[in-house]
Order: sequence, then C-alpha cells, then structure tokens
Amino acid sequence: MPPELSERGLARPFAKQGRNLDDFREATKIVDAGATSKPVKDCGLFPALSLLWQQGCLPLVIFVRMMHNVANNNYERSLLALKQETTALTLLESNNGYLSAKMAVENGVSTVALKRMAERSEIERVAHGLYVGVDVIPDPFFIAQYRCPRGIFSHETALFFHGLSDRTPFQLMMTIPSGWNTRLVSSEDVMIFYCKPAYAKMGATEAVTPYGRTVSVYDAPRTICDCLRNVDRLDKDLVLTGLKRYLRDPSNDKTNLLKYAELFKIRDLVMKYLEVLS
Repeated sequence: MPPELSERGLARPFAKQGRNLDDFREATKIVDAGATSKPVKDCGLFPALSLLWQQGCLPLVIFVRMMHNVANNNYERSLLALKQETTALTLLESNNGYLSAKMAVENGVSTVALKRMAERSEIERVAHGLYVGVDVIPDPFFIAQYRCPRGIFSHETALFFHGLSDRTPFQLMMTIPSGWNTRLVSSEDVMIFYCKPAYAKMGATEAVTPYGRTVSVYDAPRTICDCLRNVDRLDKDLVLTGLKRYLRDPSNDKTNLLKYAELFKIRDLVMKYLEVLS
C-alpha cells in the first residue's frame, strides 16, 4: 500500500492538528460503523462517506482519498470531487465502460476531474476526450471511429466484418469524404481512403466489433468493389478470397454488386473477375 494510503499516511493531517494516531483510529471506527450519533470533532463527513462506501456507492480508492481530504479539512473540495468522480464512474458503467469528455461535461464532470482520475489510474485515456474504465479492454475499432466520426470502415477491414476474411486486421482501413481531414491520416494504425462526398454514406451499415461495440461499415457489395478498384494497395490474395466467398454465398445478389460497379465505373473489371471465378 502506498505510504499516503496507509494508516499513518492518512493520519498525518491529524498530527498536524495536534491529534495523535489514536484519534485517527477512533475516527475510522466511527466510519466503519457508519455511525452518525458520535461524530468526531472536525470530521463530520466521515460517517456519510462510510455509509456510501458500505452501500457500494463509493469505490474504496475514492473513499480512502476522500477520508484523506476530509482529514485535511478540505470539506468543499472533497464534496465536489466526490460528486464529480462518482458521476464519472456511473456514466462509465451506464455506457459500457466508455466515457467521452463531452458527455462528462454535460453531466457536471470537469475535464480536470477526468484528468486527475486518469493520473491516478482510476480510468484510462485512450484518445483525445475519450476514457475507459480500468477493467475495460480498449476497442481499436470503436476508438478509431470516435477519432474520425465521418470515417466508415472499408476495404480489408470491411471484409473482416462481413466474414469474407478470417484475418484480424493489423491495420484498420477507413474511407472518408474527399476534402475532409483527420488526425488518423498520419497514424500507422489506420489507412485512409477518400471518396466523393456524394458517395461517402452510400452502402453504409452497422456491424458489431469483436469487443461488442457498434461501428459503421460499408455493406458487402460496396466493399468488394472498393477492394477491386484499389487492389494495388491491398493484399490481392485476401481480396480474391473475399470475392470467392461472396460469390459462393447464395444470399448475395450479384445485381447489387454490378450496381456499385456501374457507379464506380469498374463494371468491366468486375465482370472480368466474375467470369474467371464463377
């Protein structure tokens, strides 16, 4: 246990006020009992904090730190920190372990409070303005789309989502409207493709990531066309495998595939592959 969280560490403020370790132990006894009828001098918040902790409303790490603040007579700061941090943890739980700074601020939690919680490893910052609980495995698909909300998963990543590839993407691929900038352009973890703004949302649908989050992804026929017209930038064997799987599935209609091919002016290219693989 860190020294500042030990019994003597927490009791240090009592010593500064002329009180000894026995006074602190007496205070913590009252806390443990959740008593309100025997308040300790200058420590009226202890029983209330204890009740919150015992009822499961206050995580132990925050409870201990709040005791430390109260012992220092930081009543107002303690109450404000308690309210903001418990609100943040509640929001995390209700949002499947994720919390954006925007959502936090809208619910009365300051960005300073989030930063301090992250510094104490009570939450983890996974992107600018995005936090997760310490027991949550960060979802790279969800985080990438959070960082680039206008981006839609495409190409090899979309093949993976549609079951047309068994290879877990080591580099995510997204398509954004031309003229739109994103910080992910310089990221080695994400390859960005561009398309005309009029086509940006065409064929967009939703898929569930391996981590259980919902993201935007292009449908299967558009994905096939995107892959064929950019095959020189992709793994050609992976693209051909995806096309073969798509054609073998009787539920896939070639009509939709050819509609996209007409739109993107690659009908002859698609027909060539269909003739060879059919």
